[in-house]
Amino acid sequence: MGKPTRPLRVRRAALGRSVRLRASGCPAAAPSPDRLTEALAQRAPRMATHHGAVAALAGRVGHGLGLGEDDLHLVVRAAELHDVGKVAVPDSILNKPGSLSDDELEVMRRHTVVGEAIIAAAAEPAPVAAMVRSSHERWDGSGYPDGLCGEDIPLGARIITICDAYDAMTHARPYRSARSVPDALDQLRRGAGRRYDPRLVAVFLAAAGAGRPGAAPRVP
Repeated sequence: MGKPTRPLRVRRAALGRSVRLRASGCPAAAPSPDRLTEALAQRAPRMATHHGAVAALAGRVGHGLGLGEDDLHLVVRAAELHDVGKVAVPDSILNKPGSLSDDELEVMRRHTVVGEAIIAAAAEPAPVAAMVRSSHERWDGSGYPDGLCGEDIPLGARIITICDAYDAMTHARPYRSARSVPDALDQLRRGAGRRYDPRLVAVFLAAAGAGRPGAAPRVP
């Protein structure tokens, strides 16, 4: 195998500095999560709008729950950064047009833990890092990285999981076409109580105006 390209070496070096700075207690000098998210969007163009869409949807759900301003801000911030750990995922996996192998899935699933480290090193609020780490947990405990279930999963992470899934389903990926809005909403209903917090699915559907056939969440 040849040497990594210079951009990949730079990204890995930045990640290494981030993790080391976290351990050394010097978060102020850590690379900005926003800059890393921008770099990720350049590598995978679909990410350019995904982060903003998920954050907007999470804000609507949080508002529907009646979250206070501070808590709402934390949820939206975590949604903006929920994929930042993918900066450490090789392009060959990030943009693969087919299904991932077991080994590739293992690499991809590390992004939540890497994201937590990046965010913590950048001195973001601790709840933001915790939400990013848990953004792929499932209500029934079958998610990752910690196998949390139910209300052991941070509330913000449960919100992000639903919003992330909806936005992903309604946009094409290299390995599949986009689902229709009604189909995506139906998938959320089907996943309630298994993948997703059933109470939050109901709030998402209400925020989406999904009582009307074909209604779609409105992104401010």
